[in-house]
Amino acid sequence: MSSTFSGDETAPFFGFLGAAAALVFSCMGAAYGTAKSGVGVASMGVMRPELVMKSIVPVVMAGVLGIYGLIIAVIISTGINPKTKSYYLFDGYAHLSSGLACGLAGLSAGMAIGIVGDAGVRANAQQPKLFVGMILILIFAEALALYGLIVGIILSSHAGQSRAE
Repeated sequence: MSSTFSGDETAPFFGFLGAAAALVFSCMGAAYGTAKSGVGVASMGVMRPELVMKSIVPVVMAGVLGIYGLIIAVIISTGINPKTKSYYLFDGYAHLSSGLACGLAGLSAGMAIGIVGDAGVRANAQQPKLFVGMILILIFAEALALYGLIVGIILSSHAGQSRAE
């Protein structure tokens, strides 16, 4: 290995795995939420086409989940540069846990948004008074991914604190 490398040689693997996990799992949640609620919007649009734009809210909320994963992936990948600063296993594990926290929270939130969005827009077509309730449930489902983003940022900030240099 080059003499300019400092730290553990396998540590960046875990860091980059965390960045990939954040993006992949969050985008899987976003894709599932978009597809599931999009099917509900299409089905509802046949009966009540005037409500289609109002019913796009779950699709937009699901799309935001991918952005959360992108934010964490960028934070992690910018923190991995073992040629300028030592990168140890502690740092790799911190980045891995950061990516998994955000990614899996995004995946679960996407599943919740998709299921609630699908059922919610169909129910809204039959009873318009259900719209506010659907939005509140979607907000709470989105908050799950936001919790994962916050924990991911906190965990990622612990990388680099393993040893005093």
